[in-house]
Amino acid sequence: MKSRTLPALLPLVLILFSTTVFAGDLLVSAAASLTNAFQDMKGPFEKAHPGTTIVFNFAASGPLLQQMEQGAPVDVFASADQETMNKAEKLVDPATRVDFAGNALVLVVPAEGAQPLTGPADLQGEQVKLVAIGNPESVPVGRYTKGALTAAGLYDALTPKFVLAESVRQALDYVVRGEVQAGFVYATDAALRADKVKVAAEVAGHKPISYPIALVQTSKSKDLGKAFIDFVKGAEGQAILARYGFKKP
Repeated sequence: MKSRTLPALLPLVLILFSTTVFAGDLLVSAAASLTNAFQDMKGPFEKAHPGTTIVFNFAASGPLLQQMEQGAPVDVFASADQETMNKAEKLVDPATRVDFAGNALVLVVPAEGAQPLTGPADLQGEQVKLVAIGNPESVPVGRYTKGALTAAGLYDALTPKFVLAESVRQALDYVVRGEVQAGFVYATDAALRADKVKVAAEVAGHKPISYPIALVQTSKSKDLGKAFIDFVKGAEGQAILARYGFKKP
């Protein structure tokens, strides 16, 4: 039996940036898990750079890379894993690449009526029918999950139960709506929906979760792009990330 997908309440639509770019716009493509933290950086950064408007594009890192490869205008790219940024090496300025945050992988269950799980091994029980994970082919959280489950000798056995999500936020939504009995997401995403999900366990056995950011070579706003990277790495940006539970890089 193969992994499956479930219809999302709101279909995930990846929209390429408009080819109409206004002077002063800074186009930032960033991993879905960064949505809330980066949106909180928008006001302070724009205030420090009058006339600038940050335009964000949030999605899983893999699809964001595909958009850039297809010519989407992007100034700054922030990925949720090193592998995706490595694949983007010909598109970004390597001199500007820097790690700016870390995270943790957690197993979450619905806040109400959840199965009594204490770790990934419990997912083998008959009471667990469906488990949400990011698609390992394109979603970093899925690759981290696959790495952890493979190290534990569980990946192949659990594969028939997997519901593949196209972003970490979609995996979280499946758990929030009770469409699956459990899911693997980042700790920062779980914290955002603490009213609807609870953390059953923090999961180990995967590569360190680190977020790199870099300026895109075709950027038409290189100075602003470098300034945004500096802001993310600086005290104010790091404080915002910490507020959402991100770890130091």
